[in-house]
Amino acid sequence: MEHDALLRKQLISLLTENNAHAGFEDAVKDMPVKLRGQVPEGAEHSPWQLLEHLRIAQWDILDFSRNPDYETLKWPDDYWPKSPEPPTEKSWDQSVHSFRNDLKELCDLVSDKSTDLFARIPHGDGQTILREALLTADHNAYHVGQLILVRRLLGAWK
Repeated sequence: MEHDALLRKQLISLLTENNAHAGFEDAVKDMPVKLRGQVPEGAEHSPWQLLEHLRIAQWDILDFSRNPDYETLKWPDDYWPKSPEPPTEKSWDQSVHSFRNDLKELCDLVSDKSTDLFARIPHGDGQTILREALLTADHNAYHVGQLILVRRLLGAWK
C-alpha cells in the first residue's frame, strides 16, 4: 500500500475506531434520559454539555478545514452550552446524529485523494488538513474520556 493511502487509512481509523480506549459510540450509547443534564459532584459538566461541546468543536474544525469564509467562534461561549440540561428530549439524539454526520464528512475529506493532507489551509495560519484531523481525534478522545468519567460518577456506565 502506498504511503498516502496508508496515512489516510490510519487517520480514518484514529477518527472512527476505538483502538486503545472506548469510543464515541460507547460513550453515548444508552445514556439515561434523566441523567443527561446532571452534573455529578466533582465534575464541571453534564453529559449533555460534553456531548454538545464535542459536536460543536468537531463541526468548527470541519468548517475551518473546508470553508474559505470561516468565522472564528468565541471561546468559550460558543463552544459550551450554558444549560447543563438538553433543551428537549430529542436534543441528545439530534446532537449524536450531527456529530456522526460531521465525523463522516471529515473522514470523507481525509479519504478524498484530491485532498492534499499537507497543504496549508489558505485562510489558516499554517494549519493543514492532516493537523486538523489529528486535532479532531485528540480533542474527541479527551472529551469522550470525560463523558465516560461523568457517566461513571452518575452510575450510568457499564
